[in-house]
Amino acid sequence: MTSPTDSGEAANPKRYHHGNLVEALIAATVEIIEERGAEHVSVREAAKRAGVSPGAPFRHFRSKSALLTAVAEQAMNRLTEAVADAQSKVDSADPIVAFEAIGQGYLEWAISNPTHFQIISSRTLIDFDASDSLRDQNEAVRRKMIALLTQAQQQGRLAPDTDFDHLVLAARAFVYGLARMAIDGHFPEWHPSEPPSLAVRKALRLFISQMTNSQTQSHEHPEVASRDR
Repeated sequence: MTSPTDSGEAANPKRYHHGNLVEALIAATVEIIEERGAEHVSVREAAKRAGVSPGAPFRHFRSKSALLTAVAEQAMNRLTEAVADAQSKVDSADPIVAFEAIGQGYLEWAISNPTHFQIISSRTLIDFDASDSLRDQNEAVRRKMIALLTQAQQQGRLAPDTDFDHLVLAARAFVYGLARMAIDGHFPEWHPSEPPSLAVRKALRLFISQMTNSQTQSHEHPEVASRDR
């Protein structure tokens, strides 16, 4: 008769419970990253941390990249929840406010979860294109941003010729850059007067304000937009 321990998947009941091997391996991987860095992650080390046999994880994760991609998928699920929660707290009838809430949810989540942010941000560590979950959820956020900008344009709050693709790219780059600066410790040199969590909120509010003002001003004064091209 084969015991759970003999199967290689229950050597440590504190870390692994039947049916949760994947979750245990992801948790172990996050621990390794936080303690030693992503460069020290291996499937075998994650197995050791999870309390299972060295070969047990390979039925789920055949490589370090696959294991880190699973961490990224967990991160994306939590990020999606954080963004949805942020949007649920604002007036959904105001597309600009809802658009800003996406950024605020992203920033709050990233600053509170630097390890997950690191993994999901690095395309060299994960196989983003191979993950339906990552691609679909990322695209869902992008489509939501486009939909909100379209609604704002219909309300006359963005110019009729607004390039949504580039505006979404700029907004994404802005919040990503803020999150990266906060996590990497750049705020003491660039904005020492406030905690990073407060500074990023104010910076995003300024970006959104400038975004809507510049778009409407360009429409009202086409000669300005012409000079910028």
